[in-house]
Amino acid sequence: MKNVKNYLVYASCIVAIAFSAASFAKVYASNAPSSSPASSPAAGQPVDLTYATDKALPSVVTVKVVQNSKTQTIEVEDPFSDFFDPFGFFGQRGQGGTRKQRVQTPKKQGSGSGVIISADGYIVTNNHVVEGADEITVILTDNREFSATIVGNDQNTDLALIKVSGKNLPAITIGDSQKLRIGEWVLAIGNPYNIGTTVTAGIVSAKARSMSGGNSVQSFIQTDAAINPGNSGGALVNTNGELVGINSMLYSQTGSYSGYGFAIPTTIMNKVVNDLKTYGTVQRALIGIQGSDLSSYSDGLKQQGKEVPDFGTINGIYVAEVAEDGAGAAAGLKKGDVITAIDGKQLSKMAELQEYLANKRPGDKVTITYLREKNKKSATVTLKNAQGNTNVVKTADLDVLGGNFREITKEQKEQLGVNYGLEVTKVNNGALKNAGVPKGFIIQKVNDQPMKTLDELQEAVKSASTSKEPVLFIQGIFPTGKKAYYAVPLEEGK
Repeated sequence: MKNVKNYLVYASCIVAIAFSAASFAKVYASNAPSSSPASSPAAGQPVDLTYATDKALPSVVTVKVVQNSKTQTIEVEDPFSDFFDPFGFFGQRGQGGTRKQRVQTPKKQGSGSGVIISADGYIVTNNHVVEGADEITVILTDNREFSATIVGNDQNTDLALIKVSGKNLPAITIGDSQKLRIGEWVLAIGNPYNIGTTVTAGIVSAKARSMSGGNSVQSFIQTDAAINPGNSGGALVNTNGELVGINSMLYSQTGSYSGYGFAIPTTIMNKVVNDLKTYGTVQRALIGIQGSDLSSYSDGLKQQGKEVPDFGTINGIYVAEVAEDGAGAAAGLKKGDVITAIDGKQLSKMAELQEYLANKRPGDKVTITYLREKNKKSATVTLKNAQGNTNVVKTADLDVLGGNFREITKEQKEQLGVNYGLEVTKVNNGALKNAGVPKGFIIQKVNDQPMKTLDELQEAVKSASTSKEPVLFIQGIFPTGKKAYYAVPLEEGK
C-alpha cells in the first residue's frame, strides 16, 4: 500500500520573504461580557446563520506582521577556500572547508486574522502568528488601522494576547466551549489567503482532540467548517454569534483544507488571557505525570503482541511515569495507575485532563479518582508549577541580572578570534553578582544558545525564568582570551 504522509499545518502558512508576496495567518479572540443569546432552532429545523455572522463579523480583524531585515553570521561551504582565499580576506575562516560570512536576512511580511475580545483593544491570536514580529498592524472591518503590541504569549497553548490603543471597539461575546455538542453548527471567521474576511460553516465533529507533534496543552475542538492558511487564530463561533474557539491548525495532506480544522477552546483561552494580563505569563498547574489514553496504551500492547492486563475499566488515563518531585507523587500516585475522574468529572482522554487543568493554578487542590490493580482509590492533589512549588511564576526581565551589556566591537572580535558576544559593561546587585560574573566578561552562549544581540539575551532570561530549571548556564570569554563558565540562578536565594 502506498504510504501517504499527513501534515499538521498551522493556518499561518503563507509567508513572504524579501521580495515575495507575504501572508501569515492570525487571529484574535474575545473576553467581553455575554449578551442574551439568540433562540436555538428546533430539532430538525434549518439553521439561519446570518444572525451569528452579523453579530461576530465586526469583531474579526486583519492582522499584518513584519519581521525586519537582520544581519546574521552563517557558515558557508567552501572547499576551495584555501586556494582562492589563502589569507582569509573574504570572511573569517572556519573548519572543515567552511568560512564565516555575514549575510542580510530578507524582510518578512505576513497577514492573517484576529478577534477583538474587549472594547478597550485586547485581541487574542495564535502565538505562531505574532512570534518574532517587529511590527504588528491591526485592520478592522471598517478599515481603521492600529499599531499593536504584544502583551504576552504562551507557546504551550499557542495563544498570544496583543493590544491596540482604541476605544469602544466591537468586542465579540465569549461563549462557553464546554457546552458545545458534537454535531452543533459553528462558523469559522478569518482571512484565508489574505483575500479578505471570510465566513465558512460546518459542525463540531469532535471535542477534546489531541494531535501528535503539536502544542504541549492539547484539547482541540474539531470542525469541518473550512479553515485554510490565513485563518490561524480566527474566530470559531456558535449559532448565537459567541466565540467558542480560536482557530489554530488544519489537518491536511496538501496544506489546504481537506475536512478537518482545529480550534483552541475558550475554556483554555480565558485562563491564558487572564494570566497574561495579571502575571505576564501563564500560571500552569501540573500533576507531574506522563501518560496516555488507556485505549491507546492497550492498543499499543496488542500491536506488540503483549497481553493486555485487566485494569478494571476500558476508559481512563494510564499513568506511565510519575515525577519524583511532582504533585502526583506527593499524593501517592504510581506508575500503572489509571485515572478515571477529576473532581467528579469522568475522564477517558488525556486531552480532557489537560483542558481541566488548564483552568487551574499552582496551589489549587483537585481530587483524583483512580484505579490501582482494579481497586478504586482517591487522592487530593495540590497542584504545582513546573519548578515544583506553588509560587507564582513571573517572567523575568534583564533587570534580574543586575548588569549592563553591549555587543562586542569589531576590534574585540578580531583580537579574541570570535564572531559575536555581549560584553558585561557594569555589574550591580543581582543574579550576575551573586554568581560571580565580573565586569568585562563576554557572554557568548546562554543555555547553549548563541548570544549575538540584547534581544536574544532578553529572550533567554524570559524563557529560563519560567522553566523547570530557572538557571542561566553562561559560557564566555575574558578579554585575556581565557574561557569561563557560570551557572546563574534566577530565583531569589539560590
